[in-house]
Amino acid sequence: MVGRRAADWLWSPRRAADTRLIGGFAMPTKLWAAFATLLAVLTGLATPALAEKKVALVIGNDSYQNIWPLKKAINDARAIGDTLKGLGFQVLTASNLTRRAMAETLLDFDRMVEPGDTAFFFFAGHGFEIKGENYLLPVDVPPATDGQEELVRDAAFPAQRIVDRLQARGARTAVLVLDACRNNPFERPGKRSVGGSAGLAPMTPANGVFIVFSAGAKEAALDRLSEDDNHPNSVFTRHFARELSAPGLSLSQIAKRTQTQVHSMARGIRHEQTPAYYDQVIGEVYFNGEGGAQAAAGGAQPLPQMAALPVMPVPPVRSEPVNAPIADFTRHNGGWSVTLSFADPVSAISWRLGSEGAFRDTGFLDADTPAGVLEVRYVDPHGQTIGPHQIRFDPSEAIERGQRRILEMTAGSWLSLREFNGLLLYYTHLVSYRCAIKEVRIGIDGGTPNKAIALPPCNMRDPNAIPSNVTPYLKLPPATKAVSVELTYRDGTTSEIKTYRR
Repeated sequence: MVGRRAADWLWSPRRAADTRLIGGFAMPTKLWAAFATLLAVLTGLATPALAEKKVALVIGNDSYQNIWPLKKAINDARAIGDTLKGLGFQVLTASNLTRRAMAETLLDFDRMVEPGDTAFFFFAGHGFEIKGENYLLPVDVPPATDGQEELVRDAAFPAQRIVDRLQARGARTAVLVLDACRNNPFERPGKRSVGGSAGLAPMTPANGVFIVFSAGAKEAALDRLSEDDNHPNSVFTRHFARELSAPGLSLSQIAKRTQTQVHSMARGIRHEQTPAYYDQVIGEVYFNGEGGAQAAAGGAQPLPQMAALPVMPVPPVRSEPVNAPIADFTRHNGGWSVTLSFADPVSAISWRLGSEGAFRDTGFLDADTPAGVLEVRYVDPHGQTIGPHQIRFDPSEAIERGQRRILEMTAGSWLSLREFNGLLLYYTHLVSYRCAIKEVRIGIDGGTPNKAIALPPCNMRDPNAIPSNVTPYLKLPPATKAVSVELTYRDGTTSEIKTYRR
């Protein structure tokens, strides 16, 4: 449910030719000016001044020197920068920053932020997750291979540190937007890459912080939908920039609408991308509308821009249904259930399988339901019936996605070392969720995971059951101290290497 926007109250004195009304008493204009000056001085002595302006830093990094270059990050930064300028922000822009240049630019941004400000940071480029911490990569980040995580850490910028700096400067609201959730940029054919993963790790923001990722945790964000997609911006930024400039939307509504649209567009090409956002801002933040119109207060002149980004024409974005549902299919013993989420409040949700027949309010899909199209309609707050919206249902894809989600949340249970008539390595958990796994490889006592473990084929009729003829364990040498494991998922991406000790 989207939070209701509170009314904004603005007092304005009634004006006459030469008088002002103060507390119901008329006062000559000249005396009013003297009174206002005195009041301002007294107020300044009583309370600390709050600048309450809006400042932003947008960075686009395309020209990476040692890892895969990008094509749209600079365009993305330009689109967001232009949008923020139109919303009254003082915008500092920069592109293709080395580590030193990025450090200096962040220092310049620190100086822009004053107590009470709204600070907005946008980064388009490569991001990388190492052991649960997210790093933003400058264009001169060195190449790294297996075991060189510290090399990346030392050459990159922790995303959390940027938030900490904004809060240390006294920002009332800090917004961090990262279009950086791409595949592992250090991967090279035939070589083991540094031990991170695709996408970014979840972040837990402090009070007053709002964070948006272009994709969910461990998901990879799309630059384009296909080779024929000539839009100059990434799939996330093309929608986020549009919603950011829409009047009357709160920051949480902007994030939710972007999430809905990007998810729908990515699912259209069988890709999973659901932008994530983390909201620890008390109340609602408005950038364009009655609540946001006052945020340009402070009277400061826009600061000069750095490394001006190229101006490129942005074609109009195809209109998409704003409140289209996002569906999450779950397999259980009785069949399939579906959870629907919407950006805006709805009621009277109904559905049917296919384009014919009556709509139903409740019910399940049978376990044997084939791939098809689910049609969903609903009633909006004005009583109007909207839809039907079409949602593609693919049982094998849904099982794979659901089991992978479980595997990523339960990594501590993938393997288990037990002593029973010798040392045994149990991998029962991996057998239970094998429909999401293409290959399992293990390594003994610090060795590279290169020994494959055979898993039984996925059984779509009973995907979590362990076949009776499968022995879900291996016998290990008695002196074994630790076992490492790496999963290759069905889509070809790999997990972080996990180590389990006796």
